[in-house]
Amino acid sequence: MSEKKRVLVVDDEVNIRRILQAALDKVGYHTLIAENGETALNLLRSEAVDCVLTDVTMPGIDGYELQRAVRANWPNVPVVIMTAYGTIPQAVQSIRDGAFEYITKPFDLDAVKKVIKAALKGSESAHAPKAIGKATKTFIADSPQMQEVYRTIQQVADSRATILITGESGTGKEVVARLLHDLSSRSTAAYVALSCAALPETLLESELFGYVKGAFTGADNDKPGRFETANGGTLFLDEIGDIPTPTQVKLLRVLQEREIERLGANKPTQIDVRLVTATNRDLGEAVEDGSFRLDLMYRLKVVEIHLPPLRERKEDVMPLAEHFLAKFSRENGRVLTRVSEESLGVLLAYTWPGNVRELENAMERAVVLAGREDQILTLDHLPKHVKPAA
Repeated sequence: MSEKKRVLVVDDEVNIRRILQAALDKVGYHTLIAENGETALNLLRSEAVDCVLTDVTMPGIDGYELQRAVRANWPNVPVVIMTAYGTIPQAVQSIRDGAFEYITKPFDLDAVKKVIKAALKGSESAHAPKAIGKATKTFIADSPQMQEVYRTIQQVADSRATILITGESGTGKEVVARLLHDLSSRSTAAYVALSCAALPETLLESELFGYVKGAFTGADNDKPGRFETANGGTLFLDEIGDIPTPTQVKLLRVLQEREIERLGANKPTQIDVRLVTATNRDLGEAVEDGSFRLDLMYRLKVVEIHLPPLRERKEDVMPLAEHFLAKFSRENGRVLTRVSEESLGVLLAYTWPGNVRELENAMERAVVLAGREDQILTLDHLPKHVKPAA
């Protein structure tokens, strides 16, 4: 029989300590208790602990200070934060600082048990050898803004934090999502992408969560959803700001409890999925107008990666244009090797309202219209709309 996992519960309220100790002991953990951060640190110095569950507001050393101390001195011990609803932004910051998860008070004991179980499982997998796959997407950026984006991608790729990628349409959000997957230890598992804006509510839910035979008319067989398909890997949900409110509620539950329930099923399925989402909407404004849930927004944007529009990073126009020139020349049997100085000037002067996607389309058109013997892409090859009026 394996040794019991040891969970340290830290809370200055005696009743909460007792309730949590009884609940965790009942499911097979050995529960230690501490009434404040200082006592908890002393226990950690003298006792082997596998997970820390701590309240935030305590006299002396509070939960955030305790979390930072645990990370600095016992980096393999996951910390789960218990916080009031009003301090969720600070709890989200604690995840950025290395906490495993946060739970809002008043909490549900079943939810606490699930999070503790996931934290301990995550701690075990953190000790396992990691095979980082080679990135399959090319990240092309000379601008300081995008170099900073790339540094952030490298820093957070192998974390379990949910990522929200923001930016105008066409800025390359899916390229970033794929790179986050490829640079992570999940790279050998599935990468699954879905555009939420392309599907009506009922179809979106069946795509996300799957369904069982007979769940609705036409459901002739069981079908796993995108969450199950991405189990062990990464799920990328584009246009997350467009999902309807009922689906938002179900998605929040998945993030909180790490389980999904197929449509028509009465039994949940545990999942281990890294969620990356993207939107060109301002979710803060969506929260204010009532179309998006505040608690879900906090869950999704533990880390936010913002992609600036191409017009604000002109340093990237030339390397991107040259990359697309080489790519489409290979694909279309052309021998183009460079962009003329005059053409480059036009490309730099244009504002690119469609961003990188528009530049890519313009370069593909130019290559296709070039002669098979042409080696230089000239003004004649460029679309009329990108050239200044005569």
